[in-house]
Amino acid sequence: MKEDYYNVIGVMSGTSLDGVDLTHIQFKVQNNKWSFEILESETIAYSSNWVKSLKTAVDYSKEQLEKLNQDYTQLLASIISAFIEKHKIENLDAVCSHGHTILHQPQNGFTLQIGNLPEIASLIHQTVVCDFRVQDVQLGGQGAPLVPIGDRILFPEYDYCMNLGGFSNVSFELDQQRIAFDISPVNTVLNFYANQLGFDYDDKGTISRTGKNNTTLLNDLNALDFYQKKHPKSLGFEFVKETVLPLIESFEIAIEDKLHTFTEHVAQQIALALPNKKGSLYITGGGAYNDFLIERIQSCLPEMKIIIPSAKILEFKEALIFALLGVLKLRGEINVLSSVTGAEMDHSSGNVYYSK
Repeated sequence: MKEDYYNVIGVMSGTSLDGVDLTHIQFKVQNNKWSFEILESETIAYSSNWVKSLKTAVDYSKEQLEKLNQDYTQLLASIISAFIEKHKIENLDAVCSHGHTILHQPQNGFTLQIGNLPEIASLIHQTVVCDFRVQDVQLGGQGAPLVPIGDRILFPEYDYCMNLGGFSNVSFELDQQRIAFDISPVNTVLNFYANQLGFDYDDKGTISRTGKNNTTLLNDLNALDFYQKKHPKSLGFEFVKETVLPLIESFEIAIEDKLHTFTEHVAQQIALALPNKKGSLYITGGGAYNDFLIERIQSCLPEMKIIIPSAKILEFKEALIFALLGVLKLRGEINVLSSVTGAEMDHSSGNVYYSK
């Protein structure tokens, strides 16, 4: 009975700007069944300067973006090297890195994840698999979400797999196809308003809970064009900056009320997005720690069983799945599903760089 083993690191930086997630994974493949063990995991927070740069880069010129990409590749390389050294990790098959999304405009045939320059392999002295979104956009896809194939392979026992990060996204099986799409912004907006009150984030949703629901704002948010679109569809920070925040800012209400109303909006959109309102909903991402948000989701989906996993999976699931995408690329196997992204075909996406 043939068994394949892979010793890899998954690296992810999300739109909520918590930092760089790194996780050391060992995969085993036996009779096409995958299992995994998460070993060391860590989140390396960004400095305040880096948070500012990554937040404002959406407005950078081409030259500024090129410089940012170079600098970020150096930063990411130093973070990965330090992680490998700290945990004395040896005999890696690859480091599988998503990079950090700066621009995501699939409708214009364009997406940019920085930190994926070829020199990263030589900087960390490892094989690197990265830049998983570009090829899909070139094939007419949304370039997102990419996690659903991991949901299918690693978490098949759940009816729905949902991530609550900078944005919410969901994946599920429908008519023997994996369907997935972004639902709405989450922490990109909630953190923005928590920052205005002097907090990095709204711990457990305690601030949101004290606010009041503004029905007019809630109705206006729910009426935004994006929510009327059919999948496949995906979101970038541009949507938050150009559409969501200007709408919320047009209301002269307390920040607590903005947080409360937006939390309610997120919960309602999640309920609307799921075709079957019963079953099991597996929630990961930083938003799973927002007790008020989870309560509102449960209230909107009273017959749904919500499962929140261990902290390691909750916090590092995306890094875990990008590690899987990298391994699938190395195996020459499909790692992006056209049923999810809308691309011309299923394909094996990503670039492989070797240390010189």
